[in-house]
Amino acid sequence: MTDLSKYRNIGIFAHVDAGKTTTTERILKLTGKIHKLGEVHDGAATTDFMEQEQERGITIQSAATTCFWKDHRFNIIDTPGHVDFTIEVYRSLKVLDGGVGVFCGSGGVEPQSETNWRYANDSEVARIIYVNKLDRMGADFYRVVDQVRNVLGANPLVMTLPIGIEDDFKGVVDLMTMKAWIWDDSGNPENYEIVDIPADLQEKAEEFRAAMVETAVEQDDDLMEKYLEGEEPSEDDLKRCIRKGTIALDFFPTFCGSSFKNKGVQLVLDGVVDYLPSPTEVEPQPEVDLEGNDTGNVAIVDPEGPLRALAFKIMDDRFGALTFIRIYSGRLEKGTTILNTFTGKTERIGRIVEMHADSREELTSAQAGDIVAVVGMKNVQTGHTLCDPKNPATLEPMVFPDPVISIAIAPKDKGAAEKLGIALGKMIQEDPSFRVETDEDSGETIIKGMGELHLDIKVDILKRTHGVEVIVGKPQVAYRETITQRIEDSYTHKKQTGGSGQFAKIDYVVEPGEPNSGYQFESKVTGGNVPREFWPAVEKGFKDSMDRGVLAGYPCLDFKVTLMDGGFHPVDSSAVAYEIAARAAYRQSMPKAGAQLLEPIMKVDVFTPEDHVGDVIGDLNRRRGMIQGQEAGATGVRIKAEAPLAEMFGYIGDLRTMTSGRGQFSMEFAHYSPCPRNVADDVIKEAQERNKK
Repeated sequence: MTDLSKYRNIGIFAHVDAGKTTTTERILKLTGKIHKLGEVHDGAATTDFMEQEQERGITIQSAATTCFWKDHRFNIIDTPGHVDFTIEVYRSLKVLDGGVGVFCGSGGVEPQSETNWRYANDSEVARIIYVNKLDRMGADFYRVVDQVRNVLGANPLVMTLPIGIEDDFKGVVDLMTMKAWIWDDSGNPENYEIVDIPADLQEKAEEFRAAMVETAVEQDDDLMEKYLEGEEPSEDDLKRCIRKGTIALDFFPTFCGSSFKNKGVQLVLDGVVDYLPSPTEVEPQPEVDLEGNDTGNVAIVDPEGPLRALAFKIMDDRFGALTFIRIYSGRLEKGTTILNTFTGKTERIGRIVEMHADSREELTSAQAGDIVAVVGMKNVQTGHTLCDPKNPATLEPMVFPDPVISIAIAPKDKGAAEKLGIALGKMIQEDPSFRVETDEDSGETIIKGMGELHLDIKVDILKRTHGVEVIVGKPQVAYRETITQRIEDSYTHKKQTGGSGQFAKIDYVVEPGEPNSGYQFESKVTGGNVPREFWPAVEKGFKDSMDRGVLAGYPCLDFKVTLMDGGFHPVDSSAVAYEIAARAAYRQSMPKAGAQLLEPIMKVDVFTPEDHVGDVIGDLNRRRGMIQGQEAGATGVRIKAEAPLAEMFGYIGDLRTMTSGRGQFSMEFAHYSPCPRNVADDVIKEAQERNKK
């Protein structure tokens, strides 16, 4: 029986390039999990084991690993920073108890940090903050702390101060013990000494320590009183209060260092042990029934309870499909049978393994609090709940965003078609934000994702991992349609062929709904002109039609149908007749109701050196972008804008040209907005030509 209070399930998340993977490498080295450090820029980092990750120097999929520090077991997930892969961050946060938010000392709070922070707030995950890269040009710890306060609206509780900055960064002041940790230049993390605080930092350290103590004792009224009477709290009391406040999300202990130079990481590990919650200290997962309604029960973290586990990631590797699961309650034993509440089918647990990036260790059982992988599960997908067949329950499922960009792909040679189908099937299971469909008219295979880089990597994985070469079409935007006017209309469906015929008459109102309201249906029929049992058929007819808009065949959003009246025939009326009438009514009325094309608008965040701000803003304006604001930083300017996705293809190349290779940008979906007339006309014309083919 393991002691759950010694478990820490943590994720490391940050903006692309803030140093998450390097920090993970340092943690693995310090905890004795690896003996030689691998560097991201050499493509040798332990958790970046995909070829695509090693080449591009970015993390694409979250990697899981386990290590030990001061008798505590850490299950660590290194998540990607790039906006196209936030789905990995989201689903990792969903199953973690705590997180380490890494911020770059010179870049500060960058766009992706904001998105990840928002996800972590939504999942109510306790976090500590680590300001990394203080050895970099333009690094400023205090500026980043202010940004955390102002940009993220969070409350950073400073626990360490930097000694020296940029090239002179040599150590940190620990405000808890009021001692300085100084590292030598050997690059060995163990080569440090603990000395008195340098005289020039003494005053600053005392000021920050006083602020830390004041914030901490607010968590305990008795300590607060004693402190106001002049009694200094003990180290244990302080740690207890900071732990309480961190778990309640009142503040976030903030550390600093340089992972690349091996300075300051030990204190972050101590912070994880001291302040982040164990599995038993977080809010238990709510359970829902099969319809998704809250049952009022929760999965209490207890190895003796009924089994409750959530599959949060599927990965295909050379040994077969791996299903990563977080166990919330009960035990998972090798050879037992479990129930998947989503499919209603049982599965037998074959091999249970503990992952270390892409190598593994066999286990015979796992228990509440563990994050493990199971080999060879057949029908489990991300977000499915696995439970005890005798005591079933469903955990709150995950919600994934819809893709905004699609491209057509085709295998280079005819023989690879079957191989392509199998490969895409595996990839859909691994990544819920990646979708595949076949265009009914052209028979093309369309892949959909969260951005250009997302699809670019998918095509690369097809080629390298699955050995399928594909021809890639031009990126397509996921347009939508809606209506702008209220219209009253009527439709009668009559068909007479020998024997009983078909008859359905409906009088209805179609009107625009509120943004994001989706499709709504209401019946105001009185007097039985359309019998109640046929109302669902009318609702279904309209609902099934909304996937295909009347302008260019894109799905139709946000409209309401009200069934006002109608007519029926005692013999010839049937549910099928009313459904056919509703489908025809949709085609008849939508063009009259001011149909309009909507396009996806992206939130764009551009970083550029100061000399090129004018060029970048001018270029965004040409792309129909709306500038929302700009702020100057130490190394350049951040421009926030909203721009239509259709205008942003290939933007990275143009941005690099404009900024001599120094510009960076990230974008994520913001909302749908009406298309300008000239753009809409082109899109509709293109759709009509496609349909002719």
